[in-house]
Amino acid sequence: MPQTPPFAAMFDSSSYNRNLYQTKEGSCGGLYYHDNNLLSGSLEALIHHLVPNVDYYPDRTYIFTFLLSSRLFMHPYELMAKVCHLCIEQQRLSEPGLDKNWTQKIAPKILQLLTEWTETFPYDFRDERMMRNLKELAQRIASGDEMYRKNVQQLLQNLIRKLAAVTQYEEVLAKIDTTTSTDRLTLLKTKPQSIQRDIITVCNDPYVLAQQLTHIELSCYGDRKKTRNLEAYVEWFNRLSYLVATEICMPVKKKHRARVIEYFIDVARECFNIGNFNSLMAIISGMNMTPVSRLKKTWAKVKTAKFDILEHQMDPSSNFYNYRTALRGATQRSLTAHSNREKIVIPFFSLLIKDIYFLNEGCANRLPNGHVNFEKFWELAKQVSEFMTWKQVECPFERDWKILQYLLSVPVFSDDALYLASYESEGPENHIEKDRWKTLRSALLGRV
Repeated sequence: MPQTPPFAAMFDSSSYNRNLYQTKEGSCGGLYYHDNNLLSGSLEALIHHLVPNVDYYPDRTYIFTFLLSSRLFMHPYELMAKVCHLCIEQQRLSEPGLDKNWTQKIAPKILQLLTEWTETFPYDFRDERMMRNLKELAQRIASGDEMYRKNVQQLLQNLIRKLAAVTQYEEVLAKIDTTTSTDRLTLLKTKPQSIQRDIITVCNDPYVLAQQLTHIELSCYGDRKKTRNLEAYVEWFNRLSYLVATEICMPVKKKHRARVIEYFIDVARECFNIGNFNSLMAIISGMNMTPVSRLKKTWAKVKTAKFDILEHQMDPSSNFYNYRTALRGATQRSLTAHSNREKIVIPFFSLLIKDIYFLNEGCANRLPNGHVNFEKFWELAKQVSEFMTWKQVECPFERDWKILQYLLSVPVFSDDALYLASYESEGPENHIEKDRWKTLRSALLGRV
């Protein structure tokens, strides 16, 4: 069965939007081209352009771009139904007596299209209507030919295995310990310092922790709400930020808090060296939270030169110019890499989504003549495919399940609990802080 090439092979700076099967300029079958580039077309013409025939197979860049963007106009199951209809219609209109010959010519192409769809957008097939149409078309291809039957079975087995793995992972994550942050705060104030469990006791090497964070980023830690991966990334970023702040505010002794801050600075620096910018930004975000930044006596004991450099790299001014420069450098390293270690690029996810959002909002989906604005979707697909290429890198670091379990399941403080822990560590500095401290102690610890 044919295997799809990696995403890195799909788009390049000069020809990512070039359609290899059309060379005309102007309108062609409801599609409009300029310099061999597909710029726009009616939705029906674009769907026809997706479906292979005896003499034609769509360029892979087109397949990815259309499958990605078509959901802005119709549900994936509606598109699948139309693809099935067009394939069946082609067979019906073929010359009488040549059905078997037609099948031999077209079956590999349809199978390849279905393979690319199921591998690239497997979530689409959680819809029973999608699976029903997929099986119907696959069985039509497989009928009467043992080789195609085996290929169809392999396609379906691979898809079912992938969907089962996703579901199983979500179920495991749903069982993660949900101990409240208040419980941890109570334990903090009642147990001796020597038996408290914190990040340094679990992993005393900041380089190893950066590697475990990279494991989580490359797999994304999952989505308990079972919605989609976007929420999972946001949840993970927020969790890591709050975990960092919790670990810093939790220790009773100032010396210990300073040690935790310096530990996370080293973790952040190693994340930068690896190319894990998302964890780097989450750590910086946690260290810049007010409950942490107000600990002036603690920060006075910290050597902050390395932290200042990291903050400069992730400075949001000039539209994150320094970060974008560093990201381009990591991307270039990845393109010429000889090892998975050098291929790692994990962008600051919130900024990536912001860029995609403004690209989407800044350009119309349709042109005044009703055509789909495909020029816009080429650019969207280029950005998304680049991210998917980075996601396909196999993490080269050895997993440490003890550390991963801690990172994913240890309770973290809420905003109120963070402020209370901060005030408990270094007392309030003014009347407003004193009033808030008293309120929080009463609400969270039941103390006056």
